Amino acid sequence: MKKVLIINGGQNFGHSGGKYNDTIAQNTLEVLEKFGNIEVKTTQVSEGFDKDEEVKKFVWADFIIYHTPIWWFQLPNGLKKYIDDVFTAGHAKGIYMSDGRNAENPEINYGTGGMLGGRKYMVTSSWNAPKTAFTLPGEFFNETSVDNGPLFGFHRMNAFVSLEKMESFHFHDVEKNANIERDMKLYREHLEQVFAQELKPQLA
Repeated sequence: MKKVLIINGGQNFGHSGGKYNDTIAQNTLEVLEKFGNIEVKTTQVSEGFDKDEEVKKFVWADFIIYHTPIWWFQLPNGLKKYIDDVFTAGHAKGIYMSDGRNAENPEINYGTGGMLGGRKYMVTSSWNAPKTAFTLPGEFFNETSVDNGPLFGFHRMNAFVSLEKMESFHFHDVEKNANIERDMKLYREHLEQVFAQELKPQLA
């Protein structure tokens, strides 16, 4: 039995009601339930959380799935606070021990003190920006992908605590040109493919 933690970072703020990420999280749960050999825990960041209980969830999980909107090219404030609080509370309690360096040679081994080795994570992000803003020459993101651009720091954060990256999924143009049925179908197919591969040894 594999264990999955779903973290829904959507929240009600300004003109955003958080419903899109609620839909993504629900689709994630439905896909994972079909496997039958997965136990799931969920965290709705906007509903509040106990940081010490969340640390225990990270230690418990084999896989962590983050769902986040992108606000001003970064994580929303609620999810950032969640990460700051939970990861700090997890110091020497299962998330990270140190930055990995030692006093004898402090120039090397930064980022090797994580405690979540053997676990993996996936992130979905939702954008007003169209996909072409990242891919076409001359467009806003200068042909830099979501993962190598706006989410670069997020991925290094997860690497810092020794989590291994699974393939991301990004939802684009969700305000001006949303097609929820199409996008959820593509996402469900992505999730099924990724977890079928991850669970292959177990299912065999």
